[in-house]
Amino acid sequence: MTNKEKFTELATTRIKREGITKLLDWLETTDFYTSPASTKYHLAVEGGLLQHSLNVYDRLLRLYEAEHGTPCAERHETIAVVALFHDVCKANCYKKSLRNVKVYSETGTRTDNGGNYDWETQECYVFEEKFPFGYHGPKSAFLVDRALRLTTEEYVCIANHMGMYDRLHNDYSLAKAFETYGLAFLLHTADCFAVFSEKEKPSDGC
Repeated sequence: MTNKEKFTELATTRIKREGITKLLDWLETTDFYTSPASTKYHLAVEGGLLQHSLNVYDRLLRLYEAEHGTPCAERHETIAVVALFHDVCKANCYKKSLRNVKVYSETGTRTDNGGNYDWETQECYVFEEKFPFGYHGPKSAFLVDRALRLTTEEYVCIANHMGMYDRLHNDYSLAKAFETYGLAFLLHTADCFAVFSEKEKPSDGC
C-alpha cells in the first residue's frame, strides 16, 4: 500500500463526517501528496509532507492511548482529523530550485577550516507561498474548515499545533489552549516527536 493509499484509507474509514470527500478532492488539486515537509529541517524530499502527516497520526494515536486508553469512534475521528490535516497549509508552498554547496573530499581543489572541498550544484526546495494567510496553524485550520466543518476542539488543536514556534514572545494564550484542550497539547507533542525523529528518505510512493 502506498502512502497516499494509506492516507486516503485512514481519512475515509476514520472520518465519517460530511465534507471529507470534498476535502480529499481539494487535496487532489494541490501538491500535498508530493510536496516536501520543509525546505531542509525534516523530510525535505518529495512525498515528505504526506509521510510527515502519517507519522504524526501514528504518534498522536500512541500518545492518546498512553494517556486515555483506546479511543472511542468519536475520539478516533477527531484524532484522524487533527493529525492527518494539521499541515495542509504547506500544500502549494514549495518549489524546486538549485543551490551551491561545499562538498568535502581528500581530492577537493579548495581548502577552508573544514578541509578540502569543491563547490557542487544541488537541487533543493525553497518556500514560495501562493496563498499568504498568516500563522501556519490557523491557516491549516481555515483550509480544512472550508470543506470539513471542524469542532471547536479540532480547530484549536490544528491552530495551535506549532506551540511556541509561531507565537509572539509573552503570548500566554497557548497555555490556556493546552489547558482547556488536552488533545491540542498531545498533537503538538506528536508533531515534535515526528519532526525530530524523521529521516530524510523518499516516501514509498504516492
